[in-house]
Formats: sequence, C-alpha cells, structure tokens
Amino acid sequence: MCCEIKRRFLLLYATQKGQAKAIAEEICTQADAHGFEADIHCISESDKYNLATEKDPLVIVISTTGTGDPPDTACKFVKEIKNKTLLPDHFAYLRYGLLGLGDSEYMFFCNGGKVVDKRLQELGAQHFYETGLADDCVGLEIVVEPWIDGLWLALRREFTSWNIKEDMSSNLRAVSNGVSAMTVVPSMSGICSLDSEIQHLKLEDLEVKATDALSQKPANVHSVVSVQDTEASLDRSVPPLSQSALNIPALPSEYIDVQFQDSTGQELSVSSLISDGIVFHVPVTKAVQLTREDAVKTALLLELDISKTTFCYQPGDAFCVICPNNPKEVQELLHILGLSERKECVVCLKIKQATKKKGAAPEHIPKGSTVEFILTWCLEIRAVPKKAFLRALVEYTSDAREKRRLQELCSKQGASDYSSFIRDPSICLLDLLHAFPTCRPPLNLLIEHLPKLQARSYSASSSNLFQPGKLQFVFNVVEFPSSPSRLVSRKGVCTGWLAELVAPMLQPHKKEEKLSAVKVSIFARPINTFHLPSDPSVPFMMVGPGTGVSPFIGFLQHRQKLQEEHTDWKFGETWLFFGCRHQDRDYLFRDELRSFVENGTLTHLKVCFSRDPPAAAEKKPTKYVQDNIRLCAKEVARVLLKERGCFYVCGDAKHMAKDVNDTLVDILSSDAGVDKLEAMKTLATLRQEKRYLQDVWA
Repeated sequence: MCCEIKRRFLLLYATQKGQAKAIAEEICTQADAHGFEADIHCISESDKYNLATEKDPLVIVISTTGTGDPPDTACKFVKEIKNKTLLPDHFAYLRYGLLGLGDSEYMFFCNGGKVVDKRLQELGAQHFYETGLADDCVGLEIVVEPWIDGLWLALRREFTSWNIKEDMSSNLRAVSNGVSAMTVVPSMSGICSLDSEIQHLKLEDLEVKATDALSQKPANVHSVVSVQDTEASLDRSVPPLSQSALNIPALPSEYIDVQFQDSTGQELSVSSLISDGIVFHVPVTKAVQLTREDAVKTALLLELDISKTTFCYQPGDAFCVICPNNPKEVQELLHILGLSERKECVVCLKIKQATKKKGAAPEHIPKGSTVEFILTWCLEIRAVPKKAFLRALVEYTSDAREKRRLQELCSKQGASDYSSFIRDPSICLLDLLHAFPTCRPPLNLLIEHLPKLQARSYSASSSNLFQPGKLQFVFNVVEFPSSPSRLVSRKGVCTGWLAELVAPMLQPHKKEEKLSAVKVSIFARPINTFHLPSDPSVPFMMVGPGTGVSPFIGFLQHRQKLQEEHTDWKFGETWLFFGCRHQDRDYLFRDELRSFVENGTLTHLKVCFSRDPPAAAEKKPTKYVQDNIRLCAKEVARVLLKERGCFYVCGDAKHMAKDVNDTLVDILSSDAGVDKLEAMKTLATLRQEKRYLQDVWA
C-alpha cells in the first residue's frame, strides 16, 4: 500500500458511559500513523454515514448495558438491522471487524456486541477481522490493546486483496478488449504472507484469554505489597521489571489549550450538564437508616418530593442522580496542582489547530465553567487512570525514579504491576499524585484523559399510585477501605455524598428541629422493561436479596393499591425470595413485607439469613435465595411453564444473579426432563418474551 495514499475505513461506536467512544477515538488517533483514515461517527448519527452504500471496511466498537442490552445510542440501529423484511444478502458487500465491550460479572457478557455481530452475519456481511470481546472485570486493555494492534495488519490485508482483485479485473478487461497489456499481475505470495500473519494474530480466543487472565491475576494487593524493598508496590518495582527494557505507549498528543479568565460571579446550574432530558431539582423529605449500626453494610432509604414536578415513573423504573465529586478531594486536588488561587477562574477551552483528533471538544464541560466546577461536576476524578494517561503523566514528573516507575506501569512489561497496583485496587489520580509527589500535570491533561463524571442510576422503591408525589429509593453506602496504595478510606462518590447530605436528618436529637431542606437533581432513564405484568392475573416471582428488594417494594405497593381499588379483578399469586446476612441487623422492610403478607398482597414470602445459625426446626437449612428457590422447584416450574408467569431478579450480578440463573436452569431441566442446554434455551426464550427480567449490578 502506498503510504502517501491514506485508505479510508468507517469507524462506528456505540457507547453508554464513554468507554466505547474513548476506544474508538484511540483507534482513530492511531489510524493516521498506520496510513489509514478513520471516518468516525457515533452509530446513532445515521445521517452522517450510509451502510447501504458503504464500500470501505467497517469497524464497530460497541459496549453492553443493563443485563445484556446494546447501549441506548445503538437501539435505533439494532432495531433497523433486526427488521425481518431484510433479505439474507442485504449486507453481502460489507466487510467488518467488531470489538465488543462487557463485564463477565454480568450473565450476558458482551451481548450488545454479540447481537450486532450475529445479525450482520445473518444479513450476509463478512468479517475481515476476528471479533474481540473485552472484559472490564479483568481489564479491557487485555483484549483491546492486542485487538487494535492486529487491526492494522487486517486492514492492510483487506486493502491488498482489493487491489489484487482490481488489478486482475483490469487485466481481464484489457485481454477481452484485445489489448496486449504488460501489466504485472501481483504475486499471490504477498497476500499469502499476509494471510499467515493474520492467522498468527487471530483473536478468536480473546474471550477465553480474558477469562484465563482472571484466573491468573496476581495476588491481591494487600498480600503483594509490603514495606520490604524486595516487594513491589505502586511506587516501587523490583527485578526483573526494574531492570527490563520497556515498550511504552506512544506519547498522546495534547489537543486542548486552557486559558484562565476572571470570574464572572455567575454560578452554573447542574442542569447544564445534561443535554438530553429534563433535570428536576427536588427536596429530600425523609431519610431512614434501614440497617442496624452493627450491620456489615449501611442501607439508607431516601424519599424525594416530586409533587411539584412533571417527573413520572412506574414501579421498577430507574432514574439518575446527578452527584458531585467529594469536595475535600476536589480541594486537595486543587492544592496539589497549584490551582487553589485560580479555582474561581473561568476556564476557556480551545482545541489546538494542529490536532487530528475527531470529536476533541469536551462537550461535557459547559461554557463558562470555573476550575472548581470542572473538577467538582464534570470529571470523574476517581476514575482508574488508563495507560495512556500514565504515559502522559511521565512528561510532568521531575524525579527520574518516579518517571521510570510510571513508564513501567504503562508498559507491556509492566502489565501485571498495572493490574495489581492500579486497576485491581481502583487507584485514582489523587492516589497517584501522593505516590509520585513530583508529578504535576496541567489542567488540560486532566480534561483530556479523565472521563465524564456520570450520573448514578437507582431503582425506584415506591409506587406513585400508593404514595402520590413521592419517589423513594434505597442504597448501600459504598466503602473503599484504605490499602498500601490508597492512603485513606473513601466512600462511593454518590452514596457517600447522599449519606453526608442527609446525615442531619438521621440524627434523633434533630428530629424535632426544623432542618433546612436539602435538594438533589434527578432525571429519568429513557429505557426500561423491569415492570409489572400488564395483566394483573399473571403470577410473578421476585428475587431480591439485600437492597435488591428495593424495586419489589414498589411492585407490592402498586399491587396493594390496585387490589383495594379493583375488588372485582383477578390477581395472580406473588412470590418474594428475600435474603440478608442477619435477621436482626439488615432485614430490610421487615414490617412492610409482613403487612403485605397479612393483607394478601404478597402470597408467598421466603426469607433466609446467610450468617445466622439455622433454626433447630429447619430440616433443610437455607443460606441464600437460590436455596429457597430450589425448595420451591415445583412451584417455580408451574408458574413459569404452565401459567406463563414472570420471574424478576434484582441485586448482585457477580454471584447471586448467576447462581439464581443456574438454579433456574436446573429446575427447568429437571421438570421437563431435558438436558441443561435445552433448559438454557427455554430460559433464553423467557428472557426474549420479557418474562425473565433482571435489574442487576456489579
């Protein structure tokens, strides 16, 4: 391929929280150096590209959201390609490569990418490059980096094969026209050589490699790090790494100029952070701690007053809370970076003229933002630094030893140390600045490398029919303990902020005092299917240990009100499988659940306590919700298969949701007398029919 002529390929990304976009932008940045031109677009921008007429190779980077759904930005695209009227050769001319992003802690790993990949092939499209499936559980970079490295060879091979076909077609035309052409037909050895290289780089087992990496992860940081000089740590390496030659990433080009202007005295509203959707600023009218002080986790219930807004929701809906970074961490960051005296200055951002980065403008930073506003509301300062960021930080570190260690952490040779001391313990920028005291990055570097601060999603745990004008939700206050790499313990960004916000409302001696109302900013999530059956006669089962019970309280409130208002309706039976650690410490909504049973709203309540000793009368002690589900196997099979009921699961994706799924497979397999593969297909059908629904999180 002539290096002066850049060969174009279409690059589409579908992102939910920005990961897929960032990776696509990295591909776009590298493309130029490899002699290609990436025409990059969000997959939702269908007015800027046309697959129906696309002749160049297509590269897709797509994430997964929810319990295996394509991201919101890809919903329209997926709906269009799933059109059943499309013929099997609709995309027969299309050659593509796809990189899917997911998390193996969720049951439907990389399903967003798998859905698109499968459908494109059903419509006749063919791979020019093997599909990569990257796992955020073990580190996306384990698959992403080699996949991008192999992409350039695959593209060269693709364009070379096109050139050969074009040359051969030209020769055939010349011969047919009686022309004695002296054109030399390219030797097939070149393409064969490329073929063998591609085979060597084939990435078909990337998903397996990522899984293997999980089992081969270095020991937990607590056991790896010690004060001895013979042990590695975040800021110190040992042989052989400390003596190795390093392959480090190319230095990312800086593309933003920052200028500071005097403060205007005007405060920006957090509404300016959300471009799509209406933001509602609503007061918190109630805060209750649902767990005892000695419980392992602290669960809080907050009630919001939405009576003076147009915010609408159904039981089971999720909504988003706009939260700031921890103010103490922001002030500490301002101090370390030498920006304390400029924190009220307005930041003027300009894209450098020489930059080739597409989509370089940071749209998540509103015009007129101050330094403090950007660090408080716009940037995820808790984000785990990527290797490209570490590489950029090297240039702003003055100590030679610190420089070397940062280089090691972003190098191929230091991949294990990066996992052990940065990714696994969730180290953030502040931790790095403490570990490398001579590192002083400028503000533009933070804007270029830190992702957007995302709003946090919560499930409604109330019914607007039962409590008009009220919206309740429940959460555990997330705790990140201190470690050798993290000097101080921290709370979750949003849960910690909410807990501090409502702390005065939780103090008994202040119950009688008139407290000034605190407000939070929320907006609706546009897509959700975790709803009650539209037909009230349909039976349903709910599985919600811990705070996973939250949306089901809304379900039951709604059902109770419907039963009170429509005494002539037929209502199906309801089941709830609930579990927690200790009956007397963290049995959430105990009184409410008993009341639902007494008034007939909840037909069956099955509870278990994983850390309490089993009762003497128990013949088959149950520790976890799946144990109770197994004991009710016949009823589960009846509700799902004979009565076409619904099954809801809410809570932890890593263990509980997988265990419940496996239990259902066993039950369906046993009841129908089929093997587990057939039972899994049955469960997949239930999911497609929206009768097996999950609201889970890692």
